[in-house]
Amino acid sequence: MQSSSNLFPVALISAERRGDLSEDVYRLKPGNSPDGTVELAVTRLGLADEPAVRGVPVILLHGSFSNRRFWFSPKGLGLGAYLTRLGFDVWIPEMRGHGLSQRNQDYRKNRVADYARYDLPAIGAFVREQSGQVPHWIGHSLGGITLAAALGGQYLGEPAVASAAFFGTQVSRTYWPLKFPPVEWSGRFILKRFAQLSGSRLKRGPEDEPIGLALESMRWYGLFGRFGDADKDWWAGLAEVQLPVLAVSAAGDHQDPTWACRKLFDQVGSEHKQFITLGREQGFGDNFGHVEMLVSKASQTEVWPLVARWLADQQTPLLGGKPDLAAAV
Repeated sequence: MQSSSNLFPVALISAERRGDLSEDVYRLKPGNSPDGTVELAVTRLGLADEPAVRGVPVILLHGSFSNRRFWFSPKGLGLGAYLTRLGFDVWIPEMRGHGLSQRNQDYRKNRVADYARYDLPAIGAFVREQSGQVPHWIGHSLGGITLAAALGGQYLGEPAVASAAFFGTQVSRTYWPLKFPPVEWSGRFILKRFAQLSGSRLKRGPEDEPIGLALESMRWYGLFGRFGDADKDWWAGLAEVQLPVLAVSAAGDHQDPTWACRKLFDQVGSEHKQFITLGREQGFGDNFGHVEMLVSKASQTEVWPLVARWLADQQTPLLGGKPDLAAAV
């Protein structure tokens, strides 16, 4: 089959109509990482009756134990569908071994470092090639962490990224037991016996996560840990980021609390950035949770329109510039 790209082998593996929307799934084989078996599935949403109409591209990155269905259900629901109907060109990648992305040979060793250094740049390059425009990026939870790592490590950045939005994203929550080396060593010894963590058994989501991610995060939160890999300090690199940034936390999110999300936001050096907390005290109808901030009936009316406004204009404060609602710097 002829490749759909001049960058690397790409195949269109599925083309479906979902009501008023089209769902095209591409399989990318970038060949840019040490594991040559990596294949990435990327879904492109469009208007089924207006296939030639493509607006500004937006890349949506799912979190841990998840896949593309976090953003777009078979019934045509989700933030991805909402943005598509507004005219945006929506792209939804699935990380290695998630959804339609097959497990690579070294699946158990997969880390955020691999996603950030190899996968996101390849995805971004393909989207730019196909759309002819610079995409906006939105990441939820681990998707946001991966995006932060790619920006801090300078694997992604201007002119490849128009803006970056982080939902429920942080790397500063402290796990004190891991500060004691014997506890960390024991944890590593136990985890290395497994190939993956089961999302269904842990009741965290439909997908598994490679054990490499767990071992990597333990290093971040260890006694002398840092957000980075052996080559680069991603945390320090975030201070050099100058593109527009939006960070959103949820008042009811106990997994990624507001103070920790705010700390990542403060580390970003951009002059154009905004921080929003989704909670009753901030004027919203509820204290949103980690998932509910993007997947709930309330998010459809209170959060999704904010996302669309951000994508259309990164300079104007989303909540009227009130200091207790949004921090616009």
